[in-house]
Amino acid sequence: QVQLVESGGGLVQPGGSLRLSCAASGRIFSIGEMGWYRQAPGKQRELVAIIGSGGSTNYADSVKGRFTISRDNAKNTVYLQMDSLKPEDTAIYYCNVGVHGRPYWGKGTLVTVSS
Repeated sequence: QVQLVESGGGLVQPGGSLRLSCAASGRIFSIGEMGWYRQAPGKQRELVAIIGSGGSTNYADSVKGRFTISRDNAKNTVYLQMDSLKPEDTAIYYCNVGVHGRPYWGKGTLVTVSS
């Protein structure tokens, strides 16, 4: 069984920063792609950023230049550094981790950008 625990969400003013973390635990021998998705009220879940096992990254156009995804393979953890946050970044953020070829989802962490 694999568990994902997200942390780092909260309330931040426009222009501020937050750092999300997602740690995978359980019987894990290899982790593939890791990523972050988000779902705003009334909208579908969308990809924010992904990082491959070799470190290659891909970002949604809406966050390029503002968000940075990274991973620590020794800790089975993926991070999302979010800078220059905008009200439209408000959403529940979910991590997604590929373990032994199967995707696992975290329960989500709420990010609210408001003055």
